[in-house]
Amino acid sequence: MPPNSSSHPQAAKHIERLDRLADHLEALDVWTRVEPGSRRPRFSRETIAATAIRIADTEGFEAVSMRRIAAELDAGTMTLYHYVRTKDELLALVADTVMAELVVRPGEMPADWRDAITTVANLSRTMLSRHPWVLEITDDPNFGPNSVRHFDQSLQAVSGLDVSLQDKLDLITMVDEYVFGYCLHQRTTFHDEQTPLSAALMSYVEELAATGDYPQIAAMISDHGSGPAWALIGESAIDATRFERNLGRLLDGFAADFAGT
Repeated sequence: MPPNSSSHPQAAKHIERLDRLADHLEALDVWTRVEPGSRRPRFSRETIAATAIRIADTEGFEAVSMRRIAAELDAGTMTLYHYVRTKDELLALVADTVMAELVVRPGEMPADWRDAITTVANLSRTMLSRHPWVLEITDDPNFGPNSVRHFDQSLQAVSGLDVSLQDKLDLITMVDEYVFGYCLHQRTTFHDEQTPLSAALMSYVEELAATGDYPQIAAMISDHGSGPAWALIGESAIDATRFERNLGRLLDGFAADFAGT
């Protein structure tokens, strides 16, 4: 007798994971399947992906659907299913299209590993700033050609280091985590170039600090003054040089570790 999902939650979760894996594996077909064989196809997967990205850029990713894309292209929804069969395939195409913006053009990858990984990090930051909705995608899209190219170029960026593959992967992963964390924080906390701390918030924090339970905040206010302290926090949050400055410090740590200091 098959397990009942209500009495066997772990089994249900396992089945759900297998179903998602099956959907992902099926979506890999989008990279190898020949497009509809019409002599002059009306659309292409590239056109569909570009339209989805345009919708996401202007209306948010939640607005992207095959019905919405079809309306934008003045086509029937079922027509598009000749090109993209499932949601996973659409997500794979969209993700790989934006990943093209991370690819370093031929001959432009710096030879020095720090310059190279900084180039890759800045391309990632620019892409996420241009398409911040990417950070809201909860499903894990399949790797496409541009995603694989990005990984290959990340390995190229650190190829000159005389360290183990594990150390190189640690470096690549940490830089990715820094970039995505930075961009996610910017998106969810600071939406513009104004000082992000409201008067109500500052007053609330100062009231808490006055209780004595937040000694470091109280000391900061005492040492710098309430207005200047909050101004410095606000300026730091929107400082355009903070990304590269702290990326440099992160790379300093790896360089020191690799040098054995």
